[in-house]
Amino acid sequence: MFYRVVALVMFMFVGAVSSVAATCQADAVTLKNDQAEIRFSIELAQTPEERSRGLMFREHLPARAGMLFVFEHPQRVAFWMKNTLIPLDMIFVDRTGTVTHVHQGAIPGDETPIPGGDQVYSVLEINAGLAARYGISNGTVLRHKVFSNGPAAWPC
Repeated sequence: MFYRVVALVMFMFVGAVSSVAATCQADAVTLKNDQAEIRFSIELAQTPEERSRGLMFREHLPARAGMLFVFEHPQRVAFWMKNTLIPLDMIFVDRTGTVTHVHQGAIPGDETPIPGGDQVYSVLEINAGLAARYGISNGTVLRHKVFSNGPAAWPC
């Protein structure tokens, strides 16, 4: 009986650790606010070349997918939609993983700069309309490994 209890406790512990680890994968980001908790499959854009290309020339983006742009340090950023064929929502995030600005419905091909603020550490681009659908706004928090080396609002 004792060994069954120990085995059950170990199974529960391993399951809990596995579920926590599953929430912080390199190819996914989870967003949480008062209205929803939603997970997106993502591609990371961490190098200057990856950030420069972004989602340009893509004709389709799956509904629960996006691209997470990550900078070396928080900074002032502005994005544009040159050569981007998909309407997007741009979610600007600080070093803690907290949303500081949301630009909804960026227009494909528009070269007008879209400012994100002064202390932007990352930007999540998703299909237009999803930020409104899931209530993503200032104060929403993101969970991803890139936020775990600082004062994360929602740590891995």
